[in-house]
Amino acid sequence: MMDLQKSLKELRSKFEVTASAVLSRDGLLIASDIPEGIIAETFTIMCATMMGAASTAHSELKVGQPQVMKVQSKGHEMFIVGAGRRALMVAVAKKGVDADRLLKQLNTIIDTVEGE
Repeated sequence: MMDLQKSLKELRSKFEVTASAVLSRDGLLIASDIPEGIIAETFTIMCATMMGAASTAHSELKVGQPQVMKVQSKGHEMFIVGAGRRALMVAVAKKGVDADRLLKQLNTIIDTVEGE
């Protein structure tokens, strides 16, 4: 778990990630690097809800399960990535982040989570 926490903190320095977390698909927090003053449980539950809604929509269309969800605001981008059948990985970065590099790093962290 300490390696996971360290990996999340590294996202902050490497990619200027504002917040990151690993959570169960039903929104339970596993590990995070979230700024102080943020209610982590609300953040994780809402991320899981968004991915759950996307999964339901994809299921209705019979197009397979979503692997990555990207949400953009004026200054930030949120990436929610499936981490196996039971978990999700979330990262919020400043807009303009090298998304390919960030997603590659997130997948490296996910490989660690799936291996546990």
